[in-house]
Amino acid sequence: MIVAAAVCPHPPLLVPEVAPGTTDELADLRAACHAAVGTLTAMEPDRIVVVGAGELDRDLDETAGGTLAGYGVDRRAGGDDVLLPLSLTIGAWLLDEAGWTGPRTYSTGRPAIDAGSRVAVLVMADGSNGRSEKAPGFLDDRAEPFDASISSALAGGDPAALVALDPALGAELGASGVPPLRTLGTIVLDATRGASVTAHLRYDGAPLGVGYVVADWLLTT
Repeated sequence: MIVAAAVCPHPPLLVPEVAPGTTDELADLRAACHAAVGTLTAMEPDRIVVVGAGELDRDLDETAGGTLAGYGVDRRAGGDDVLLPLSLTIGAWLLDEAGWTGPRTYSTGRPAIDAGSRVAVLVMADGSNGRSEKAPGFLDDRAEPFDASISSALAGGDPAALVALDPALGAELGASGVPPLRTLGTIVLDATRGASVTAHLRYDGAPLGVGYVVADWLLTT
C-alpha cells in the first residue's frame, strides 16, 4: 500500500555544486524539496519508489545510480551502476541527502506497487518551460494556467485531477513532468481506494522560467 507521496522538480541546478551562484535564488526550492522527501522517510516505508521522465527499459533497484558529470560536476547519486536519467538522478540525490538507506525502485513508467508493503512514492516532475521571456521555451501564455492546474491538484490531494492532465498540451509546453504526475494519480487511485489524502503544497513558483511545484501527500485508510 502507498503510505505517502512527494513531488519535486529535477533541474540539475537543484544540486548546489552544479551552480553555486544560484544558492540564494533556489534556496526556498531546495528547502521545500528536502522537507517533502523528509516527510517520506519519516514514514519509515519498506521501499521508496522514484518515478520520473526518461527511457528505462525496466524498473531498477537501489544498485542503480546516476551522475551529473554532464553538467560539469563530478557528483554521483544512488548506487554504483550509472544507469539513471536526469530526473531519477536528482531523485536519488534527494534520497541520499535525506539519509535514506532502505530499498529503492526507479521507474520511468508505471512501477509495480506491492500491496503487502508500505511504499512511499517520490515523483520527479518539472512543469512548463515557458513562464518568462528568458525561459527555455520563451514566454507562453498557456504555461502559467497549466502549471496552476498541477499545483491545484497537488494542493487538493486530488489524484483524479492529475490523471486528467492533458499530455499533449503538456508536451507542447515542455512540461516533462506530466507523464510521471499522471502515473502518480493512477497508482494512488488504484492502490489506495477509499484512502484519505492529507496534502501539503510546499512550493509553487518559476524562478528560472520553468514551473516548479513541491508537495507531499500522506495517505490514510
